Amino acid sequence: MRRNTTDIVVSGGGIAGMAAAAAFGGAGFHVVCVEPHQPISDPKDAHADLRSTAFLQPARHTLQRAGLWDQLAPFATPMKTMRLADAGGETNTLRAIADFEASEISDDFFAWNLPNWLLRREMHAHLERLETVEFITGQRTRRLTARSDHALVQIGEQHYKCQLVIAADGRESPLRKMAGIGVKTWRYGQKALAFAATHDAPHDNISTEIHRSGGPFTLVPLPDHQGRPCSAVIWMETAAKASDLWAMDTADFNKALNIRACQVLGEMHLVSRRNIWPIISQKADHLTSARLALVAEAAHVVPPIGAQGLNMSLADIDCLLNLAQENPDALGTPQHLDAYEKARAQDIAMRVRGVDALNRAAMFQSPTLRDLRLQGLKSLHGFAPLRKSIMRKGLG
Repeated sequence: MRRNTTDIVVSGGGIAGMAAAAAFGGAGFHVVCVEPHQPISDPKDAHADLRSTAFLQPARHTLQRAGLWDQLAPFATPMKTMRLADAGGETNTLRAIADFEASEISDDFFAWNLPNWLLRREMHAHLERLETVEFITGQRTRRLTARSDHALVQIGEQHYKCQLVIAADGRESPLRKMAGIGVKTWRYGQKALAFAATHDAPHDNISTEIHRSGGPFTLVPLPDHQGRPCSAVIWMETAAKASDLWAMDTADFNKALNIRACQVLGEMHLVSRRNIWPIISQKADHLTSARLALVAEAAHVVPPIGAQGLNMSLADIDCLLNLAQENPDALGTPQHLDAYEKARAQDIAMRVRGVDALNRAAMFQSPTLRDLRLQGLKSLHGFAPLRKSIMRKGLG
């Protein structure tokens, strides 16, 4: 049987997988990216991803290197302020607000927010124009055989010989399982709702995260929708309550939405379908195996807090590419993969632990614990050196 030859196979053609293919393809490596599903670029499609992604400054740099940012920038909504608010008192009203201003640590914005369905559309279009990238849809990575000097990958009925395999195939990563790499998983009994909503007041490029109980409620700026200010919403709740919210008719859901939003942006109205998914944290025991590197949710999963998830994924890709460019002849070798593991493992572990702690604090039901959370927020924001240090760390 004839074998196709390439430098890299990327298994998984979601946002992280396409970013990896664009980054390595743009750097001159030949890449095959395989995705079992057809890309969905219409937000009205029943399977469209209605979440959004806020790209922090380092992630934007990775997208620039990959040749993607110029294409994405016209659709991006900048975020100049990250606002944390506590509504954990007896009534569902704000009792403390802490603003973290990008201007304190940078001349640039904190982040730029884009809808995930649009990211998929624009990234796929970019890959179609790259001569160094072959994007295969409707096929799965069926087998990985690692040899000392190459890897053999079966994609559908085709076989590929390559130097490196990148697993960007999600939290249930088949490639991770093929390699026998275990994971540690934390479960919270939570689900998250993602949707878009219009509101009376402008968002002023402020991302607002409101803590009460059940998990954070986050409003992230989007472009106007039919002439009205609009935000992406991530609403985390206990699994049962989230399922009830997902099943509500629009009128009842809007009532619940406005109560939870504490009127921070005035009256809000649902303007999209609602996505729902379970919340976990997860960390792979190792980031590499022979000829294989795990990135994105194959390597780590965190709750959607502080824009850490996909930004961690792009940090994985940036690190793996930097090491490959330092010594292209070592692509996929133990030298390359050991350096990647060493460079990323500690940062990933720290961020998984940190987001886990923030999520647990946001879930507090006890009034006493909510009051402790309030005091912690005030202390954090009130001490400028600590506030600035945490902002810099959050950016990556």
